[in-house]
Amino acid sequence: MNRSFSCYYVEKDAVGNIRGGLSRRAMSELPAGDVLLRVLWTSLNYKDALAARGHPGVVKRFPHVPGVDIAGTVIESRSAEFQVGQTVLACAYDIGSGHWGGWSEYACVPAAWVMPLPTGLSAREAMILGTAGFTAAICVRALQDHAVLPDRGEVLVTGASGGVGSVAVMLLSKLGYHVVAVSGKPSCHDRLRAWGARAVLPRADLEDDASKPLLSGRWAGAVDTVGGRMLSAVVRQILPFGCVAACGVAGGAELPLTVYPFILRGVTLAGIDAAWYPMEARRETWARLGSDWRIEQLPELCVETSLEYLGPEVDAILRGQIAGRVLVRVGADT
Repeated sequence: MNRSFSCYYVEKDAVGNIRGGLSRRAMSELPAGDVLLRVLWTSLNYKDALAARGHPGVVKRFPHVPGVDIAGTVIESRSAEFQVGQTVLACAYDIGSGHWGGWSEYACVPAAWVMPLPTGLSAREAMILGTAGFTAAICVRALQDHAVLPDRGEVLVTGASGGVGSVAVMLLSKLGYHVVAVSGKPSCHDRLRAWGARAVLPRADLEDDASKPLLSGRWAGAVDTVGGRMLSAVVRQILPFGCVAACGVAGGAELPLTVYPFILRGVTLAGIDAAWYPMEARRETWARLGSDWRIEQLPELCVETSLEYLGPEVDAILRGQIAGRVLVRVGADT
């Protein structure tokens, strides 16, 4: 095995300056873990971009390697569950935050964070989905668990051109829902319709000053990736006994809201945490993404890059200029 490897390395100097970029590191620098992986594919999520800039809410210590998603081949294993040569996934948990992540030729992670590659998905397809796609899937599970099915009415997806939102649009459409997408990017509206949205609304249509405790009911359910005032407006427009699956804070963490949507309409606000989602349910959800929830047009969602050229993509996602997903080739064959 090579005694060194390439990775996207983020460090802080003595005066607090943060810099990140491609670096060659010794294998001995990898964190401790049960399973050593040769990374084939990874991806770029908004959280990864924050980690690449050393955001204190994401990076717990320096130096650091971002990348919440890993699809790779087992090189060494202390766990009887995973065999050398097996292709596996390791997504979310503390990967790319408190623990070195997938923007690296090699990664070492706890066995409890690893699962076999689901049947029906290639490693590449799994990383097009990544944590963003997995988050979208558990949002859909939350809607279904609260009886928001296709015959209940229109379902809204906010931040629809982003990683989670774009997969949610495709998945809900595949499952027969009438999807209404919300996007502040007019250039993406046609693409959202091609991905399955039956209607696309500009962000301004959902903006509201929160002065009214309830608004006219419009949506059977929603997947909200924005938070803040957008989420407040969405919750107040949910029809009786609907559900909102909330998974983002790009629009703010504050929620200007009263209890009236919950006690007068029976609305459920389901918080979605992909990072520590239970492994049994995680495997079930990934299995569905490779079978009855499989999205055939996944390649339409992504652009592909490599570790060497990640810098411009990090800048773009932080400026809100990325639509869909960014797939990162690491050690996969060309």
